[in-house]
Amino acid sequence: MSIEENKEINRRVVEEVLNKGNIDLIDELYDENYIGHMPPDEIKGSEGQKQLFSQFRNGFPDLKITIQDQIAEGDMVSSRQTFTGTHKGEFQGIAPTGKKVEITVTVVGRFANGKYVESWVNMDALGMMVQLGVVPPPK
Repeated sequence: MSIEENKEINRRVVEEVLNKGNIDLIDELYDENYIGHMPPDEIKGSEGQKQLFSQFRNGFPDLKITIQDQIAEGDMVSSRQTFTGTHKGEFQGIAPTGKKVEITVTVVGRFANGKYVESWVNMDALGMMVQLGVVPPPK
């Protein structure tokens, strides 16, 4: 696959899967043996990715991801994204707070045969927890 095709897969995940909630599209865009490094967790397989994205969509039903920057080289695509949403459903054991969040997420993905095979995700989880009011802001 070309660099541009890999960038398009990344865009489709954001626009069609995350923003529109088409979770079943993951089977087309992720390898069944996919590995996602999202500390402290490791996501395994396309089924694991479906569970993760469903958790975000359930917790933040108005979830909107915006790609701010996208850089690619070889079989890798890096994407700086803005995550916004309102916490209206349970998320990671946290009851809905009704609060809006906005955080930055960076994703570096590796592709093979037109699918995500591995990714590394760094998201501002602390910032999210502070905005939800479940962790006090740093002093």
